[in-house]
Amino acid sequence: MHTVNIHEAKTHLSRLVDQAARGESFVIAKAGKPLVKVVPLSVPGAGQAKRLGFLVGQITVPDDFDRMGAQEIESLFGGAE
Repeated sequence: MHTVNIHEAKTHLSRLVDQAARGESFVIAKAGKPLVKVVPLSVPGAGQAKRLGFLVGQITVPDDFDRMGAQEIESLFGGAE
């Protein structure tokens, strides 16, 4: 991992970001003192993103799910008891 000073980082930011995205992390320093480490983000590759429905067949939702607790809610908000 190499170290660049702030001025060099500002001058070559695009190139440095491309390198970091390829896995070549680097450190930005000020007056020789390391300040930050630039590393690539861990992003899932194409086709690896999590999708809705990953629990299909493993759980069940009751048919009255949208009406569950309706009486209690009505009584809490001054509805007919």
